[in-house]
Amino acid sequence: MSIAEAMGRSLQQTAISTNIKERLDYSCAIFAPTGDLVANAPFMPVHLGSMSWSVKYQLKLHGSSLKPGDVLLTNAPQAGGSHLPDLTVISPIFDPNDDTKIIFFAASRGHHADIGGILPGSMPPTSTELWEEGAVIESIKVVSEGIYAHDAVYKAMVEDPAQYPGCSGSRNFRDTESDLKAQIAANHKGVQLLTALVEQYGLKMVHEYMEHIRANAEQAVRTMLKESIPRIGKSFTAIDYMDDGSPIALRVTIDEETGGAIFDFEGTGPEMRGNLNTPVCVVHAAVIYCLRSMIGEDIPLNAGCLVPLDIRIPKGTLLDPSPLAAVCGGNVMTSQRVTDVVLKAFRACAASQGCCNNLTFGVGGKDPVTGEVTEGWGYYETVAGGSGAGPHWHGTSGIHTHMTNTRITDVEILERRYPVLLKEYHFRPGSGGAGEYKGGDGTVRSYQFLEPLKVSILSERRARAPYGLEGGEDGALGRNIWVKTEKDGSTRRINVGGKGTMKFSTGDTLELHTPGGGGWGAGQTKEMKKVHNNDFEPRGSIAERAKVDF
Repeated sequence: MSIAEAMGRSLQQTAISTNIKERLDYSCAIFAPTGDLVANAPFMPVHLGSMSWSVKYQLKLHGSSLKPGDVLLTNAPQAGGSHLPDLTVISPIFDPNDDTKIIFFAASRGHHADIGGILPGSMPPTSTELWEEGAVIESIKVVSEGIYAHDAVYKAMVEDPAQYPGCSGSRNFRDTESDLKAQIAANHKGVQLLTALVEQYGLKMVHEYMEHIRANAEQAVRTMLKESIPRIGKSFTAIDYMDDGSPIALRVTIDEETGGAIFDFEGTGPEMRGNLNTPVCVVHAAVIYCLRSMIGEDIPLNAGCLVPLDIRIPKGTLLDPSPLAAVCGGNVMTSQRVTDVVLKAFRACAASQGCCNNLTFGVGGKDPVTGEVTEGWGYYETVAGGSGAGPHWHGTSGIHTHMTNTRITDVEILERRYPVLLKEYHFRPGSGGAGEYKGGDGTVRSYQFLEPLKVSILSERRARAPYGLEGGEDGALGRNIWVKTEKDGSTRRINVGGKGTMKFSTGDTLELHTPGGGGWGAGQTKEMKKVHNNDFEPRGSIAERAKVDF
């Protein structure tokens, strides 16, 4: 874990983008020679539970052709990617005494500000095809025996995405390449430290302890599942719905003898025309996160958590879509709803905000009419909301919940680097659901734009509220308001809905009102709904415990 932490520090210090340097939208981890997750630091749950799919895919693709000094780059969903802006860099680590034998993998995944597509920021809210979301990379040997492949990266990031109608390549390739090199450097740090660890203790002992922590994680999950039976039974179900009505259904069946379990998503809705489809690896990431969060022991997240599970996902559903399906929202939105469904099935806690409130804006790229290409930039951030209350805790206000674990961009950085003023950012009093334990409040974040920009919002929980449990009330719905200034100086307040792209004029403002978390248990008076959530000391919630212990 300390090696993964060192990789993360190296990545943050050497990256250039706001996404990685300021928002910390990245993860680093160590993997076994088979590609299974061994150890990680407290980064992004959605990355950590899905990255092993990328490592295993590359191992199967390249096999014994890998050599010391090779580094691989990928982001395609069919190759284990989460969504396209998340670029995964993988470095094999070889035995110091045998340069043909892979003993570990070091990998990093970072969300890049712009990798092309139909809109700046590469998170278009209206995409229906994968190619609209930017560069699709199954596999590139970005470093071959120590030699960096600049031309191959430029082609994949700039030339290839621009071939599609209405699409551009990366609007600021220099920043993208700089962050990519930072990931390569972070992996190299992992290679150095793991090699030193093996030289100090011997490969046999290091691999033995790798197996010990995986076996311990497996046993912890089996114990937790067995202990759930007296409370909720051997078989139980849950269902929740996306804002468009698409269901996500789950039946959990526990074997009381072995502590194994079947997680069956039969009854989930079909692939969606939009971009809320979710790669299978992200569904696994959500499940492993929930199990890790419900375990009361201090164990590292690793592949052992999945050993007792049989996860069944029907093909053709929004949780296992076709290879060409758009997925940029599935990673950040549907993953949150899968998490809600798993925790609801176990009666673990009320729903959290269930949304990342994805905001993008920017300029540049290829003009769809003239074909002229101009260098530009894209900005992306996610905005905090409320977490759900549980059996003995209040929800937390203004927090990135569950599958995300990023920071918000500091106002000083945001206003210095981009043409925007942050007019307000505060808790949204009363938006957490009432109950014996109150749901966390959402936030209000208001941006005034200082030049004409294309602004996009991709959000959920605007039509279906975060549910309360055991008599607790639902959290408040989110809403997105465009304060539009007319030529005569008057203003209009326009609800733009959960998903859309708008052309904002100079002086226009976007207000994001993020959802609150659901309440738990009956018994709180209506007046208590108005109590500001910051008055509570919400410690020990599932979301908080997972972030501390990951």
